[in-house]
Order: sequence, then C-alpha cells, then structure tokens
Amino acid sequence: MVLDRVSRSYRNARGADVHALHEVSLRAGAGELLAVVGPSGCGKSTLLELICALQVPDAGTIACPAAVLMPQRDLLLPWLSALDNAGLALRIAGRTRTQARRHASALFDQLGLEGFEHARPNELSGGQRQRVAFLRTLLAGKPLLCLDEPFGALDAITRAEMQGWLADALTREPRTVVLVTHDVEEAIVLADRVAVLSPRPGRVIAQLEVELARPRLRTDADVISLREQALEALAAGTPA
Repeated sequence: MVLDRVSRSYRNARGADVHALHEVSLRAGAGELLAVVGPSGCGKSTLLELICALQVPDAGTIACPAAVLMPQRDLLLPWLSALDNAGLALRIAGRTRTQARRHASALFDQLGLEGFEHARPNELSGGQRQRVAFLRTLLAGKPLLCLDEPFGALDAITRAEMQGWLADALTREPRTVVLVTHDVEEAIVLADRVAVLSPRPGRVIAQLEVELARPRLRTDADVISLREQALEALAAGTPA
C-alpha cells in the first residue's frame, strides 16, 4: 500500500469547509502493520475511508490492494448469533447461510470464541464482541485491513489482552493492516511502523520504524523510548 501526497477536504453538516488531510505520504508492505496516531480530529478516520475507497482524495494518489474497514463500534446485528454476525460478509458476497457458518465456525476456536457460536451480541463481553467483529472483517477476504480504534471502547485490562490477541491472530491469518489508534503505547507494541499525524489538517510529522522482536512488553526500554519519541512529535506538532 502506498499513499503519495494525499489531501482531502470536505464540507461538514454545518456547511463549513474542513481541511482533513494535507499531502500525506505513507506506505505499508505486504504483511506489515502500520499504526497511525494523532490528536482527535486530525483526519485519521478519513484516511482509512480513503484507503477503503469510501472517499476520493482531492489530490495525490493511493495504490493499494482491496481493503475492508473495521469501524470503532462493532456494529453487530443484535438479532443474529455471533456465528451469523461473523459470517455476514460471506452472506453479502453470495454464500449460503450454511457455507458462511461453516467458514466462520472453522476460525471460532482460533480466535478464542469456541462455545459462543450461538450467543447473541448482548450475551458477549466487549472483548468477545470485538473478536466477532474482527472475524467478520477477516472473512471479507480482503488483503488489507483498516482498523479504526478497534479497542477504544474497552477497559484497560481487556484492551491489553486484546492487543496480544490481535498480534496472535495476525500471525495465524496474515494481512496488511492499517491501525488507527489514539494509544501511542498500543501502536508501538503492535506495529512495524508508526506514523504520527499533526492536528488538522493532518500531515505526517514523524514516522518511527519499530524494529523490535515480538512479543513486546510495555516495560521494555526500547518500547518506552519509541513511545517517548512519538509523544514528543505529537506535542511538538511540527515535522520531526
């Protein structure tokens, strides 16, 4: 995936012009995880929508494989079981319910959901709901996953558990991933590269290569050092 000098502006519901992104250039190789951090309103979600072709840039180019977006909210359908929610992308693609259930069921145990196939969303924990949503995203079959604050609504303990779970899941089911997060530490723990965006209009003010072995502990000196570099770039708000 390559973004070259991508800019995007739009008019909001109040009729005001919003300059969301300015000349953003990013890349992610096959199987890499790129994390994007930045202050609220800096265009991170707009960036994901551009990558997924849900918006069109005003300037610049985007070259990437087919992508699917996992939004911050899990958006599970309350009247469907966990299994049928996970298989929804397959149903939309034309598979029968039996086929969709078969494909989804094969991954339930790998993603820590065994035994919850027939549970409704209101019977699942927050972490379990996010796992179902992630499985639905995986089963869309796209080589590029765009994850928008997937753990933002979870408590700190569950969030840490889900970060480890996501790393393991991507080891078993490799994909290229663009992860938007407001949690700098999460970005360092999970990513191969971290891009830091400025306040709106979002532009890349730093890119950090995370060349650390996995699994990564938050208490590791190298993780702490990279976290501080990212936080310094965010605080400065100017090119590093």
